[in-house]
Amino acid sequence: MHEYIRELHYIVAIGNISSILENGILCYELASNMAHTSVALEEVQERRAKKRIPGGQLLHRYVNLYLNARNPMLFRLMKNVSEDLCILRIDKGVIEHLGVVLTDRNASSDYVTFYTLSESVGKLDVDRIYARYWKHDDQIEEWEHKSIICAEVLVPHSVTAKHIIGAYVTSEHSRESLLRAGFDREILINPDMFFNMRIQTKER
Repeated sequence: MHEYIRELHYIVAIGNISSILENGILCYELASNMAHTSVALEEVQERRAKKRIPGGQLLHRYVNLYLNARNPMLFRLMKNVSEDLCILRIDKGVIEHLGVVLTDRNASSDYVTFYTLSESVGKLDVDRIYARYWKHDDQIEEWEHKSIICAEVLVPHSVTAKHIIGAYVTSEHSRESLLRAGFDREILINPDMFFNMRIQTKER
């Protein structure tokens, strides 16, 4: 089941890593009560704040992990934020935890379908989720693909630090920042995951 999932991804500012190693990855609601560096796009979070999963909780009470973090959200962040980012690699075993929900596209979409793990078998467009690009000549098809490539795994409340197996960073500078934050797992420098873009980071 879900053999195509090798790992899950969480996009985060490196400035939050020390807290994550201590407290785990917290949902938006819990994180809002702690000092942290947010890279959330306000208009996106406004949509997510109003969304409730059928038979479940408000979307902001789930940690949102991506099946593929090389997606339009990361592309926007690379262009619009000044914080040094990394992509945390999460053990795919978390999808089997109680209450986890899978989505077939961005969870805030009006067209999203929410699934339990067993319900999601054969329902996700794997080729589009793991595509390198989402651009199409047809504008409607492009909008559709932009949403699908952002398919999510929603974990209630938090993901413990023990499920973090490593991280992707865009440069040696980012790797050093991650090490200084106390990150003690595999760090892979992979500019391609970040569209070969560099954030204009703040002076450290």
